[in-house]
Amino acid sequence: MQEKLTQVKMEEVRCGEMPVTVLRFAGDITSASRTAVLGTYEGISGGPKHILLDFTGVDYLNSSGIALVIQMLIAANKNGQVIRAFGLKPHFQKVFAMVGITKYTTIHPDEETACAAYSG
Repeated sequence: MQEKLTQVKMEEVRCGEMPVTVLRFAGDITSASRTAVLGTYEGISGGPKHILLDFTGVDYLNSSGIALVIQMLIAANKNGQVIRAFGLKPHFQKVFAMVGITKYTTIHPDEETACAAYSG
């Protein structure tokens, strides 16, 4: 099986009155995704206070990819940013909970629910 390159699309949305940056991931997230995941985050790390991670388009996420996500979440936590995630397939929701990612972010079923959590 050939790895699908990681793509990240960044966009600004509004969650109620609050501006939120969304990072929309697509493809596979593996060790080859360092620039896509961490590079994209580092490009915005000093900016938005609220970030949504959209995993809807992610087909595969291995342990190296999870490590990259954890690095991003730890950096965001240190920067005082609040990250919420959504769109994870059920298997990856369980993996995120098992490895402790839920200590740094909350996981939501969809963008609407994740967005609503900022005002709640």
